Amino acid sequence: MAMAVRKEGMNISANINVTPMVDVMLVLLIIFMVITPMLQNKVSVDMAQVDNPESMPDADKEDAIVVAITRDGGVFLGQDKIAVDELGARVRDKLADKPGKTIFIRADARAQYRAVEDAIDAVRTAGVEDVGLFDTEKRRQPGGRRVVFCTRSFSLTIF
Repeated sequence: MAMAVRKEGMNISANINVTPMVDVMLVLLIIFMVITPMLQNKVSVDMAQVDNPESMPDADKEDAIVVAITRDGGVFLGQDKIAVDELGARVRDKLADKPGKTIFIRADARAQYRAVEDAIDAVRTAGVEDVGLFDTEKRRQPGGRRVVFCTRSFSLTIF
């Protein structure tokens, strides 16, 4: 009597098909690449570039108050565009529960000096004594990435 031998198990492959996983990972990568720039809460300004700027890590914190001045003289408090006349009152409102906080100012390299001066004066009228100026960033090396630094922080005495 002969015994029947089944050879169905001989054709099974033990390899894992990773193509669907790679497809999902590439789609997620593209989604993150598109969404990440939208999550930044900064107004885009082109700051002057130097070789040796100083770092100011407090400006990157979530609760940092940043005033940005664009090339055309627009003033932004966070992401909101406001008039220079309203800047002092809005900063005062934000600092109501946080006295002694530093305000950071980011100005475009081609912004008029008068617009930056007006923004600093408006912040000073709000009672702010510490102002950090972002006026430069580290110069790009060939093939390198841009790193933003603050060059100076100073105290303003209000008279």
